[in-house]
Amino acid sequence: MSELDWQTFAAIDWAEVFQASLDTLTMLGVSLAFTVLIGLPLGVLLFLTAPGQLLARPRLYAAISLLINALRSLPFIILLIVMIPITLKLVGSSLGVAGAIPPLIAAAAPFFARLAENVFREVDPGVIEASQAMGARLHQLIFGVLLPESLPGLVGAITVTAVTLVSYTAMSGVIGGGGLGDLAVRYGYQRFQTEVMIVTVALLLVLVQCVQSAGDRLAHRLLKR
Repeated sequence: MSELDWQTFAAIDWAEVFQASLDTLTMLGVSLAFTVLIGLPLGVLLFLTAPGQLLARPRLYAAISLLINALRSLPFIILLIVMIPITLKLVGSSLGVAGAIPPLIAAAAPFFARLAENVFREVDPGVIEASQAMGARLHQLIFGVLLPESLPGLVGAITVTAVTLVSYTAMSGVIGGGGLGDLAVRYGYQRFQTEVMIVTVALLLVLVQCVQSAGDRLAHRLLKR
């Protein structure tokens, strides 16, 4: 392996690095949006049907919990492979950015649902009981009390999920998922271009730091309101 210097880094195809960065941001943005759209209602359902809650349904809660635990117990690299037939039917390809998004959502949505359930448990039961005493209906309790009261915690849960998704997007590169992970595998691992590996790792670290900082600031602002 040759010694690394500035000329070595200058020889990197930066246009390809830029495109890979955009692909990673696309995978992160789309999969995070669908994760919240699926995981948030699932988290609300888990909270409401849990024993002792407003719509307590122990059997339904146990069934949903079992499904979520089963999906969460699968290593993401295994989930990527298991979902190939489903991914092909959904987006027509198991490769590239499009092929990586369905497994990313399947892995992150149950994770976020469980985080959201835990956040809802932190809401003061007295607030919910007071709303019930004033005659609030179920949708008013959810959209007028539960979600607003837990908003800072939900922002924290979304931030944790986003950081997890960044690592998943990198992992999807092992099977040609596109993005920085794919670049690291093709150049850094298969062609022994250490400089490309260093650049991709540095960009992933910066992305994680940006996501975490933005999430922390937003949650802090919501707490101060």
